[in-house]
Amino acid sequence: MGEKLIIQEFQNNQKEAHLEVETQVSLQKYQASGQMLVDSDNLSFVYLLEAEETYTYVIIPNKIWKELKIVLSEATPVFLSNGREKILLNQFHDELSYLIENIKGNSNYGEKMVAEVEAVFE
Repeated sequence: MGEKLIIQEFQNNQKEAHLEVETQVSLQKYQASGQMLVDSDNLSFVYLLEAEETYTYVIIPNKIWKELKIVLSEATPVFLSNGREKILLNQFHDELSYLIENIKGNSNYGEKMVAEVEAVFE
């Protein structure tokens, strides 16, 4: 399994949204993959970054999902940021929308994940 970057904070200035990681993390080696996964056990969405021949997992916990709902509705570009550098997370809206629709009512993701997604993104 690759490295994990956990989102610490969310910033949205209506022109762009930033998923913030710790400031000491350098983003120079990463490229956006345009792919997302689900971590049902930890109630998180996971955006994949590519770094050489490995993936790094950007963990997006449910504590910021309400803000993500706004970003989706306004089609605001989403970036990963450490306060100094930023990476556009391409396909973010398409991938997240697809996952949300797939999770709703789908017990394969687990009761907690389904309930949380339905509560936030309805």
